[in-house]
Amino acid sequence: MKRDTVSVAEAKKSLSDLLGRVAYAKETITISRRGKPMAKLVPITGDKTAPHPADVRGWLDEDEAFFAAVNAIVGNRRRHIPRGLRRRRR
Repeated sequence: MKRDTVSVAEAKKSLSDLLGRVAYAKETITISRRGKPMAKLVPITGDKTAPHPADVRGWLDEDEAFFAAVNAIVGNRRRHIPRGLRRRRR
């Protein structure tokens, strides 16, 4: 028997089971408190068409000052030795 609504107390006790039902059985579960719906667990749709920031191309020119500043920061960071790794003078 599939139940679509569970109480907050029951959800706290069996959250991992509820997540399994949502993820694998694609159920939608409503969590209620004193009979009033409070939240809903729904499966993720797996939309792979959403853009990722790393996929963005062409919004800055190659000679933009931003890239020079980032390269300078990265270059200086390579030479930096963290305090915990520096040799201590005795």
